[in-house]
Amino acid sequence: MSTDDLGSADDARRGARLEADRPEIGYEAARAELGDVVRRLESGGQTLEESLALWQRGEELADICERWLSGATARLNAVIAAHEQGSGAARPDESTAVNRSQT
Repeated sequence: MSTDDLGSADDARRGARLEADRPEIGYEAARAELGDVVRRLESGGQTLEESLALWQRGEELADICERWLSGATARLNAVIAAHEQGSGAARPDESTAVNRSQT
């Protein structure tokens, strides 16, 4: 293993530690910050290092948004499936929301 490999491994561990220490932000906050990152990248004027850091943050924010959207989709699919099967698996507030959206 070269010293470059060791540095990369250390960087990856440090990044994972920082990510684990940072609480996940909500979808709306992540989307808003991602929009800001995109605007800053599109406007230019940053150094290469700053641009790379912005790009990396944008990737993190996009992943956060994707996790929120995937979770929401899974929850909706579960509620719809439960509603279609007529089972009591859906909570009343969820099945009511599904019924309201269909009217």
